[in-house]
Amino acid sequence: MYKNKINYKLLNILILMGLLYIIVTNIGTWYNIFLSIINICLPFVIAFAISYALNPVVRKLMSKGVRKSLAVTIVVLTVTIIIITLLVITLPLLYNQLVTFADNFLEVLADIGDKFNINLSLVEDISGTYFDSIINGIGNIVKDGSIDIVGRTADIIGKVVITFVVSIYFLAYMDKIRHTIGVFLKNIRYKYFRYVKSLDIELSNYLKGLVLFMIIQFFEYSIVFLIVGHPNWFLFGVLASLTTIIPYFGGLITNLLALLTASVISPNLFIATLIICLIFPQLDGYIISPRVYGKTNNINPLITIMMVSIGGTIGGIFGIIIALPIYIVISASYRFFKNDIKKGVKKVKAELT
Repeated sequence: MYKNKINYKLLNILILMGLLYIIVTNIGTWYNIFLSIINICLPFVIAFAISYALNPVVRKLMSKGVRKSLAVTIVVLTVTIIIITLLVITLPLLYNQLVTFADNFLEVLADIGDKFNINLSLVEDISGTYFDSIINGIGNIVKDGSIDIVGRTADIIGKVVITFVVSIYFLAYMDKIRHTIGVFLKNIRYKYFRYVKSLDIELSNYLKGLVLFMIIQFFEYSIVFLIVGHPNWFLFGVLASLTTIIPYFGGLITNLLALLTASVISPNLFIATLIICLIFPQLDGYIISPRVYGKTNNINPLITIMMVSIGGTIGGIFGIIIALPIYIVISASYRFFKNDIKKGVKKVKAELT
């Protein structure tokens, strides 16, 4: 006998296909909306990340008997003073070394063009304009304290102020936020609480390791380049530290720039720089990095390169920065729900057959 039944599985598939069609045909609109949301949320995300990283220091002070409000004030003032002091001390030195580096880099381009009979005038003009904008921006800060970098003064200052204020708020209430989220997850299901707790441990280890490794990289490369007499020793120390957030590629870019600038100064400096670029990345990769990060965030190099490439393609510099944290979250999530995923796959296979 014929039964008038609705095939809900087929209906769900049709609805899903319709949604996918709408998303794909309007991918440009969705992408612009996504970028707008990211732009709005970015100061709050950065503020939360800063307060999340500084919260262990606040808790350490509280364990010593310091009141919460006083501990937050001490941490905020200390970090602010350190940043201002570093800017006052390092910006003039960074400005002078950037001028020297720009001259040497443009000289390298000119030499390459002459030796291989290649017209690199366009590259030289673009590089010169780019260096001039950065040097002039830093020069304005050094000379009169004004900020005018690539015409985005108001936007930069506004985001910095929002990030600073919100980070203080998050830092003051971080324990309460964590407690509220924990209670909420426990009430829903205790397994979700354990899942978020595992993510918290993974990301905390990553952030601690990253900050410590950046500090080590700054002193390591600043000192070795200073010892061999590289005129841009401080600049490359800063670059080595900052580009730590871009695994493999960051160090490669720093070493390549160091070699290029050394090549126009003297053969001896070039050889010394080459030795540094060959030895110290191995030292970082096989000795220092494993000790800093431990086994918790030991990521396969091929996966790291792939994630950096995907992050850069989708989100540019910001995508590169968050690529590894996102992978850590995905990897930790898979490990935590691995058994549930296997059971779900078996159930789907059983229904299909």
